[in-house]
Amino acid sequence: MNKPKVAFICVHNSCRSQIAEALGKHYASDAFESYSAGTDTKPQINQDAVRLMKKIYNIDIEKTQYSKLITELPEIDIVIKMGCNVICPFVDSKYEEDWGLDDPTGKSDEEFELVITKIETKIKELAYKVENNKLY
Repeated sequence: MNKPKVAFICVHNSCRSQIAEALGKHYASDAFESYSAGTDTKPQINQDAVRLMKKIYNIDIEKTQYSKLITELPEIDIVIKMGCNVICPFVDSKYEEDWGLDDPTGKSDEEFELVITKIETKIKELAYKVENNKLY
């Protein structure tokens, strides 16, 4: 059976969704394939996200990821909206969640790390749900 494809969606695909894609690949690659995208892009991934992901997980998201549009996604099974504080972009899928995470851009490292920790926890919970057929 093919693993479900999960898209982490934000407006700019530069911070939370990039972190989620990286942590999905790191912690849940046995359960699902991870992608991220947005309705708009940024020329580079949030540099605090890059720095803290290297520091905490030794993952260099700048080497393997870039800001992408939702039109670049393959067919998606599960959509995770990161919490856009506006209307998040629509991506057709079988299942959808909104994680409602605050954007840590411009905030302290401590606040940034809290968001990263929440994303890690939610990735592991999602992997459990997928592996145990608890979504759809």
